[in-house]
Amino acid sequence: MKNPLIYFLFIFVVTLGTSCDDEPDVDDGGSNVEELPLINISNLILPEGNTATTTFRFKVSTSEASTKAVSVDYATEEKTAGIGIDFEEAIGTLTIPAGETEGFIEVSVVTDTLKEEDEEFEVKLSNPVNAQFLTSSGSGTIRNDDTFVFVPEDGYITPENYTGFNLVWGDEFDGNQLNPDDYTYEQGAGGWGNQESQIYTNRSENSYLSDGNLVIEAREENFNGSNYTSARIITQSKKIFAFGRIDIRAILPEGQGIWPALWMLGEDFGTIGWPACGELDIMELLGHEPGTVHGTAHWGPQGQSFSTFKGNEYSLNGGEKFSDEYHVFSLIWEPNSVRWLVDDVQYHSITTADVNGTPYPFNDEFFFIFNIAVGGQWPGYPDASTQFPQRMFIDYVRVFQEN
Repeated sequence: MKNPLIYFLFIFVVTLGTSCDDEPDVDDGGSNVEELPLINISNLILPEGNTATTTFRFKVSTSEASTKAVSVDYATEEKTAGIGIDFEEAIGTLTIPAGETEGFIEVSVVTDTLKEEDEEFEVKLSNPVNAQFLTSSGSGTIRNDDTFVFVPEDGYITPENYTGFNLVWGDEFDGNQLNPDDYTYEQGAGGWGNQESQIYTNRSENSYLSDGNLVIEAREENFNGSNYTSARIITQSKKIFAFGRIDIRAILPEGQGIWPALWMLGEDFGTIGWPACGELDIMELLGHEPGTVHGTAHWGPQGQSFSTFKGNEYSLNGGEKFSDEYHVFSLIWEPNSVRWLVDDVQYHSITTADVNGTPYPFNDEFFFIFNIAVGGQWPGYPDASTQFPQRMFIDYVRVFQEN
């Protein structure tokens, strides 16, 4: 080989190849990162609890025991849960002694009695010694187990008695759960005749008692194939009435596609159907018009698929909303006539003369329905502006009849 440059390159390549061949591989007993134990950290979902603190214990485990101590640094990070508000910050180093395969990282959760969404945080691992990561973060989900929702007491209120009337039934919602002798949960999806989007459930996430209120809560969540959940509570076959004064004190939800209602159907709905049974909408609100409520009566012949109706609306002044504070929605219900009131101001009425010869169903017994629908032909559907959850607070329902 007469050219010195070519000779030099030949020697360099041969030397480089020999050096590479001398490196130990995974199978020849040489030290290699792939032989290190694998570190894994668990995920936890636990109830928030009601004691001073609740402790989340995240298990950190290795795939096999090591002849050397394994250590890893850790630190908590906020997701939807906040440091110092929902959980206490935790920073440190976890050591798993030689010959052992697991250790624990403890994070204290701050408990309260406030109804909230489930919240999440993370425990992040870093700087492993004598091990490598299979997973380097664990999520902690704080499952809410409270029902208390702060509600201001501001707003209109009606008396507990009226001259010439007796209170024949009422509910102040001061207990821990609804009385099953008074109420039934209607459940299921299917649009409910109005192309609505929610599924109604009997879960505590969608209805509960809090601070003297019945709370109906509409949530955006996937549940049994529906994108929204809510509750629909009725008194059919349990608490039925004809005539008197009805007062319902409530704070209403708002938002595009939100449709709360306090209403009544004739008790013979199950035998003659709608609209022949009659419908009295004490209050309906379209969430994109949060300052206006509607009162409506529906009727029609048996077997007809649509109703004849008469309604009117009531609007608050000055941009006020029915979500701001309590208002009282009332019926003055007498033989052959019904009147609608908001905060004792009458805005709508119906008499036998309005049905134009069709059977007048409003002298018969009716039952209550309380619900929040999501979406539907009348209110439209939620959009990016709609915030969830949305709640309707019912402070009391009272039925008075003449002595």
